[in-house]
Amino acid sequence: MNLTEFIQSTSHNDAPDTTLSASLQALWWDAKGDWERAHELCQRAASVEGDWVHAYLHRKEGDLSNASYWYNRAGKPRHKGTLQEEWRSLATAFLS
Repeated sequence: MNLTEFIQSTSHNDAPDTTLSASLQALWWDAKGDWERAHELCQRAASVEGDWVHAYLHRKEGDLSNASYWYNRAGKPRHKGTLQEEWRSLATAFLS
């Protein structure tokens, strides 16, 4: 699946493809406006990718100190661009 197909699936499907990683499924649910489900998935991922999405979600929530904790855990710098740019960069990285 490429980025365009992933984005289109958020408009056309009721649920993400279950073969996608938990991190991609979390981004999918975030795109659908379900922050809670996205948060639950990235917490369960127990991976660097999950921690990175977790950081993004707390940044989106406005909890920057919590976001900083998760960026550090993921070994990633805090994203300086928009939330939309970060979402796309995360999805692109995980789809590669």
